[in-house]
Amino acid sequence: MTGPIEQQEQTATAGDNELLQCSPAELHSLFLFEKLTDEQTRFLCEHGRVIALDEGPVYSEGGPASCFYVLLEGTIVLSRLVGSDDVEVTRTSQRGVYAGAWRSFLGDRVPQVYDSSLRAVTPSRFFVLEADVFAGIIADWFPMALHLLEGVFFGVQNSQQVIAQRERLLALGSLSAGLTHELNNPAAAAVRATSSLRERVAGMRRKLATIASGPFDRTTLDGLIRLQEDAVEHLSKAPVLSAMEASDREDEIAGWLEEHQIARGWDIAPTFVQAGLDIAWLDQVTGRVDDRTLEGAVRWLNYTLETELLMNEIEDSTTRISTLVAGAKQYSQMDRAPFQVVDVHELLDSTIMMLGSKIGDGIRVVKDYDRSLPAIPAYAAELNQVWTNLIDNAVAAMPEGGTLTVRTTHAEDRLLVEICDTGSGIPAEIQSRIFEPFFTTKPIGQGTGLGLDISWRIVVKKHHGDLKVISVPGDTRFQVRLPFTAPSLADPAPEALAALEGGNP
Repeated sequence: MTGPIEQQEQTATAGDNELLQCSPAELHSLFLFEKLTDEQTRFLCEHGRVIALDEGPVYSEGGPASCFYVLLEGTIVLSRLVGSDDVEVTRTSQRGVYAGAWRSFLGDRVPQVYDSSLRAVTPSRFFVLEADVFAGIIADWFPMALHLLEGVFFGVQNSQQVIAQRERLLALGSLSAGLTHELNNPAAAAVRATSSLRERVAGMRRKLATIASGPFDRTTLDGLIRLQEDAVEHLSKAPVLSAMEASDREDEIAGWLEEHQIARGWDIAPTFVQAGLDIAWLDQVTGRVDDRTLEGAVRWLNYTLETELLMNEIEDSTTRISTLVAGAKQYSQMDRAPFQVVDVHELLDSTIMMLGSKIGDGIRVVKDYDRSLPAIPAYAAELNQVWTNLIDNAVAAMPEGGTLTVRTTHAEDRLLVEICDTGSGIPAEIQSRIFEPFFTTKPIGQGTGLGLDISWRIVVKKHHGDLKVISVPGDTRFQVRLPFTAPSLADPAPEALAALEGGNP
């Protein structure tokens, strides 16, 4: 309802709702007005009104904040929308509690809309002031208090913005450090492999010159070339051996090379094993060349295999780099529209990859994905920030190692993402506070207390979803529920502001 008083007043003569006489003495008996002078309470009665309302809505969240309400008698419920659910925030019968256009004294600097819905659950009486009258009273009667309130309100708002930005920068710095580390490993491997490859190619050239000037006839050379091609093919299909299996095969091949008078056979045996070759294959070489040229042929084949292995290593390293860069682009969404239809699994995978160095080897990552889930409309980069905060917290909860489980499933009419850890859990007495701004259990300097608050705002206020935690020792689960369709997602509701309207009497 966007004009609650007027609509209720229009039905006053037809039902039990009615305008009543305002009593300065009654106002003076309320904690809100008890310090006012008689002249001030008379002013309130002259410029306000007392109304009686039946059970039902008084005003609705998101409507223009036109009136300030003070409960004189009855029971009211204050509620807020969380996604599509209307969640009860406060239920009270205490005289003097207030709600409505309490922010009107801030003027146009903040959105003048109702941040919640107010409903009378029993026939109730209210003292009501128009928003502009309430703002004028605050400015005229309490000028110093007004400046203090403005300072507190905007100071907290600015602090939240600055620290939230700092939180994002810290997360970005951490991710950048992790990405740099992740990129450095394959890059360094590619550099080392390239250097070794240059040496092997030079050795192949020298060995080829030796073979070309040696006593190999055309038939023998053709046979060696076919063996070379066969060795490369074997390498491409080589099985993965255990350390024990590889060691046994290396001993066998080293023994074969020693029997055939090939010096330092133990040095080249690992290459043949890695290529998937065995003694039976090496026996084919002895059938192609004589004893005088066997060592040269074997070493030439060894150079060939080493070259292929090094090129494979370079390919793997550069592919890893390419994958990391693609993952970073997926994570940042820097080449995509802010709002789009996305596969949530791609977002989760890119975040896990970006946090790989922070997760480390001591934590086992389990991905329990329901791949049948459809893509959803979302602000992808901001959801990645949510995954980052939740996964980072999960990792921090397992300093001695554990299991990080990322699960997706269908939960009624929503997509459910669970970030689970096997840490010590969140104490029951603080679970209700973890989404509060600036609340943190981390040591001073290690946490801003805004990570979960930012995540809650992104999920609940921007995506009309839900974020909650279930925690016992050894099993903590942050559950994110997101709508499959959200036609109003591109026009998110105004952000919740810390206010007395949240239920403080």
